[in-house]
Amino acid sequence: MKIALTGSSGRVGQGIVTRALAQGHELVLIDRLDSPADQDPFIPFIRAEMSDYEAMVSAFAGCDGLIHMAAIPSPGRDPDHVIHNNNVVGSYNALRAAVENGIKRVCQASSVNAIGHAFSRKPRYDYFPLDEMHPNYSEEPYSLSKWICEEQGEAFARRYDDMVIASMRFHHVVPDRAIAISIYGNNPNVDKHLWAWTRLDAAADACLLSLTAPFKGHEAFYIVAPNTIMDTPSLELAARYFPEVPVIGDLSGNRSFFNSSKAERLLGWHHGEAER
Repeated sequence: MKIALTGSSGRVGQGIVTRALAQGHELVLIDRLDSPADQDPFIPFIRAEMSDYEAMVSAFAGCDGLIHMAAIPSPGRDPDHVIHNNNVVGSYNALRAAVENGIKRVCQASSVNAIGHAFSRKPRYDYFPLDEMHPNYSEEPYSLSKWICEEQGEAFARRYDDMVIASMRFHHVVPDRAIAISIYGNNPNVDKHLWAWTRLDAAADACLLSLTAPFKGHEAFYIVAPNTIMDTPSLELAARYFPEVPVIGDLSGNRSFFNSSKAERLLGWHHGEAER
């Protein structure tokens, strides 16, 4: 498959490049930043802003699928209106440019924060573990932008019956669990992140699987490791930090507070060994 990849110079983008090439895909890389120095110079690269719609239409020409990873990945690094508008407009332009080029299969970056989560003043959860049916309680611009991106995916899938769109709810994508542990160890609000992480190659695999998996319309997927970064049992963490939240599923051992079984069922995705 010939795949247009936005955000190709970012961490997740680079993970997708590695996995896509290993699987024999052809790529067109698109980013507002230069490619890494070690990027294969024979892979087509287009430097462009997602706000430039005509550039997206041109960049996607001849592609069979789109993986849209370009976004501001967290709050705090830019003013609120810049974060929100960049992510929402970028998602719309990517989806619409895909339509212009007849691209039927699209994967876009969402976030576990699409429901309101780590960046809320006080996260609100109705139950654990969280699944894709959980209500949205977003309140700040980053979470709001991710929720709107998912709603845009819903709208495009309603309007164009033959489009299949996946929104990927990643959490703290890193090469391995040890790195996640080292980074979280310096975060005094680690409980607000629910001790969750996602391995880079697993995130990339989910994106690629979504371009061929046999589902229809738009679907959001949690793409999160099946365990936490903690040795403390998850039920103990839930009782200590979130005593008011009912546990309605399996939190045995150090199982994740996010349920990624939908991705396993519809995409054939598996996170793999936690120790890697």
